[in-house]
Amino acid sequence: MMTRFIKVEKENKLAIITIDNPPLNVISKHVFKELGETFTELSRDNETVAVLITGAGDMAFAAGADIKEFPNLMGNPNMKETVKEGHAVLTMVDQFPKPTIAVLNGLTLGGGCELALACDLRIAEAQVQIGLPEVKLGLFPGGGGTQRLSRLVGNAKAKEIIFTGDPLDAKEAEKIGLVNKVVGKGSGLAEAKMLASRITRHSLQALSRIKKAINDGSEATLEEGLELETNLFVEIFQTEDVKEGVSAFLNKRKPSFVHR
Repeated sequence: MMTRFIKVEKENKLAIITIDNPPLNVISKHVFKELGETFTELSRDNETVAVLITGAGDMAFAAGADIKEFPNLMGNPNMKETVKEGHAVLTMVDQFPKPTIAVLNGLTLGGGCELALACDLRIAEAQVQIGLPEVKLGLFPGGGGTQRLSRLVGNAKAKEIIFTGDPLDAKEAEKIGLVNKVVGKGSGLAEAKMLASRITRHSLQALSRIKKAINDGSEATLEEGLELETNLFVEIFQTEDVKEGVSAFLNKRKPSFVHR
């Protein structure tokens, strides 16, 4: 029987993905493949409104790509296709039509950092070290790190992090906006579930459009972003959920969204 590196649990409209590739949850080609399959399945799951992703154990969220696979890339005429397969999975996470929260519970390096960057929100436990150390191997981040980190923390800070290859501690990561919140060791998942509960009570129809408006709008001019927002705002008024939300407000009751 083939080993499964990705475990999924569901509770209260929330899917919890755990990367389980001991000891440090490195993101091998097989892990990437399973991640892609998992996010594809969850995109079709109407009961899931948000997704958490974390690492098994307490040593690492994901301590990078599997460096043992790197020699296979050297001189490989199909290297670009291989790299783009990884990009496709991370882009799927980035554009996933539901809110995603990365729960960083240990080393978050290289490809693990790039996976965290592809999520919407990041909660880090106090012991976390996060960074992109590829330059120490004569490389640089090839899974979107140069692009997503710079968009999140600005070009100068991203260059400092990638040029040096040195990881940041959790507090420094919070200070520059790389993570949303720092919590005590062992409490990341509970904190993320509390945050998720404040999200999953809302309509997925609204949440998915909020995500699209911010993600796509941030890469557009203000005028283009406002046009996108307008179109999505018109769309939301055609949904069952907006009818329920307005009716519930007018009748002073809690809404019961059907996500249609």
